[in-house]
Amino acid sequence: MAKVLVIAEIKQGVLKGSTAQLLSKAKAIGAETAVVAIGSNIELLIPNLVNAGSDTQYIADDPGLELFSAGPYSSCVVDAAKQFGADMIWFGFSESGKTVAPRVAAQLSAACATDITDVMFKGDQIEVIRPAIANKVMQRVKVNTKQLVAVVRAGAFDATEGISGTKNVVKLSSPAPDLKAVIRQIISEASGDIDLADANIVISVGRGAKDQAGVDLVKELANDLEAGFGSSRAMVDGGFMPHYKQVGQTGKIVAPTLYIAIGISGAIQHVAGMKGSKVILAVNKDPEAPIFNVSDYGIVGDLFEVVPILRAEIKKIRS
Repeated sequence: MAKVLVIAEIKQGVLKGSTAQLLSKAKAIGAETAVVAIGSNIELLIPNLVNAGSDTQYIADDPGLELFSAGPYSSCVVDAAKQFGADMIWFGFSESGKTVAPRVAAQLSAACATDITDVMFKGDQIEVIRPAIANKVMQRVKVNTKQLVAVVRAGAFDATEGISGTKNVVKLSSPAPDLKAVIRQIISEASGDIDLADANIVISVGRGAKDQAGVDLVKELANDLEAGFGSSRAMVDGGFMPHYKQVGQTGKIVAPTLYIAIGISGAIQHVAGMKGSKVILAVNKDPEAPIFNVSDYGIVGDLFEVVPILRAEIKKIRS
């Protein structure tokens, strides 16, 4: 039986849904599952880790791990992987996961595959599927090492209802501090907006909004739906939206239940960041806009006319 070690994604003391998604996939392929949770004061999350589908829980709980640092975090993952005898180590699609994965692979002399969307066995051989060239092609990659370290694309796997694990807690030793770089402070945007990676609905605004008034109009629709509010690169380059709101190949990869693209033409770089969404709705006044080629539903019209209508209909339904 293969052994899969999942790195728990914890943000501000909360276990993110991607952890359950990865554990569900591991169980679906018949693997023995374990999870490693790293941070400070995280032992309260152990029941959540069990309920997410892990059979062994490796806990690295230390005040020195409160702030993310790639060196010590990598050491914790390598320690857990060796104790568990992991065949595969899976990270969620996060900044920390993409930073730590190659370090772990190097320390284990393992293959490293990023942005994977599926994994399978051909006998004892591990194979993965991953998009390439801005989603133009799908690669089928054969792994020629005994171990695989992988970063899983957001939304690639679904969490299975009703699965559970077994409580078997293993406490990891505190890692040595990173002497080459010390994290003094983490500065984050204090906007209070919904994180795009966690949002069930994402609404993104594009060049069709023209100016700040247009952006604000679309933002009100996002507020009505309690949706994450994203952007195309054009609005970031124009100074209307911050970079951390950009959806696309050089921004965030999202896969919500519903993605609404408003005033976005649909350049391939943007589509690469949202094509995995379950349902896509596009609003654009150009009937030939490429965004309609990947949309499940499309509205041809000026967003300044369409968005107020959408807001009014939403309020009617909710009232």
